[in-house]
Amino acid sequence: MLTLNRPEKRNALSLELRDRLSDVLEACGGEDTGAIVLTGAGSAFCAGMDVTQFGGDETNRRRIVETSTRLFTTLARSLTPTVAFLNGPAIAGGFALALLCDLRVAADAARMGFPELGRFIPPSYAAARAALPSALARELWLTGRVIDAREALTRGVVSSVGAHEHAVALATSIAVAPRPAVREIKRRVLLEAQTTWLPLLEEEERSLRAAVL
Repeated sequence: MLTLNRPEKRNALSLELRDRLSDVLEACGGEDTGAIVLTGAGSAFCAGMDVTQFGGDETNRRRIVETSTRLFTTLARSLTPTVAFLNGPAIAGGFALALLCDLRVAADAARMGFPELGRFIPPSYAAARAALPSALARELWLTGRVIDAREALTRGVVSSVGAHEHAVALATSIAVAPRPAVREIKRRVLLEAQTTWLPLLEEEERSLRAAVL
């Protein structure tokens, strides 16, 4: 179980939190870990990037780029299955984080979407395409509309709506399956991703570097 633990900031992804989460994801990437549940402390899953840390000198801007690309790339390429439990709102970068997980379970209070376009920040289309069909990905990406848990279930953004225990049970069922077979499935998922959304993720990294550095 990995819990984003900045409830006073609605678990916004600070530089430090991005580094710490990357460290733990890398440590859990071996065959000893059968599955990971990612959730948030308090009332939110994740409010996105901590915008109070944006800008600054070149050193800070470089750290913004490195911590961001490291986190999303590490999660995207993980061979360990990941289940996101959206205990509350998953917004902007928080929604991208959830979409890069293999499965998503939403609490009734969950909300999700990419509203950052209104702040002149292009959302991650790569993350959207990692989990969603093209038409739905473009709709949520271009409109910035925030949807609730029931609509997310109806439209296939989440696999189920339920309590935390349901997400844990789902991850447990994956973890007790034959580990080599599960990791082979993940390898094939990532192989397919090489021809679909992983190149988009790499392009987004290049664009971020060009814009920030």
